[in-house]
This record gives sequence, structure tokens and C-alpha cells, in this order.
Amino acid sequence: MYSKIVVPIAMDQLEHGEAVIERAKSLLDTGGEIILLNVVEDLNAYAQGYMIVDFPLEVIDASREHAQKTLNELKEKHGVTGRTEIRIGGAAGVINAFAEDEEADLVIIASHRPGMIDYFIGSTASRVASHCKCAVLIDR
Repeated sequence: MYSKIVVPIAMDQLEHGEAVIERAKSLLDTGGEIILLNVVEDLNAYAQGYMIVDFPLEVIDASREHAQKTLNELKEKHGVTGRTEIRIGGAAGVINAFAEDEEADLVIIASHRPGMIDYFIGSTASRVASHCKCAVLIDR
């Protein structure tokens, strides 16, 4: 059993996120905490240099607002005891740093079936599992 579980939720994979939340609840110690985390990806400076117009901050703000609303709804729907967090950056690095900063016992992350591109650049779930300092459960 675990006392602090981080559950990254991708907004484009909510059905997987809901299953992971239920799994996290089943593994949580009495009095423990589940943290629902969403990472809003931003364009790095290199990619922004190739854009005709600047990447609008409104897009990031809108993504954050949507993610916060969705996480709050999931938290209420599933009766999660814990909190929600939104971060901006590269998903795998942010998830790993967040789990370490929070001194999490476990990260439970949903994963899709890998496609060919994942074999070349790797998926977020595989990068989290490879570099996270706490236990990682990958749920398919």
C-alpha cells in the first residue's frame, strides 16, 4: 500500500485516466493522498523560432483552465482524497520532478499500445518508468 500516489492524467486519454484513478484508490493507504497531475505541454524556444507568429499565451492559459476543471470533476466523480496540480513543460520530466519533489511512493501512469514512433523516441510512460526515483506502475 502507498501513502502518496501521483496520477498523471492526459486530457486526450480521460478514459484511461479514470481507470488509473480507481487503481490508485485501491492501492492507497488509509489517510493517504492521491495527487491528480496534468502537464500542459508548451512549445520549446527552438520550435517557437519556426512559427510565423508567437505561440499565444492564451492557448496555454486555456489549456490550464480546461485541465483544472477536468481534474476537479474527476476528483469529485471518483471521490479522490487529495489534490489536483497543473504544471507546464515536457510531460515525462515534469512528472518525474514532481514525484520527487512530493516524495511520492508511487506514480501510476496510463499507457497506450506503442506504435512505431514510440520505438524511436519513446513514450511518456516509458520515460517516466526509466527515470522516476519512486515506484512506477504502468497501466494499460
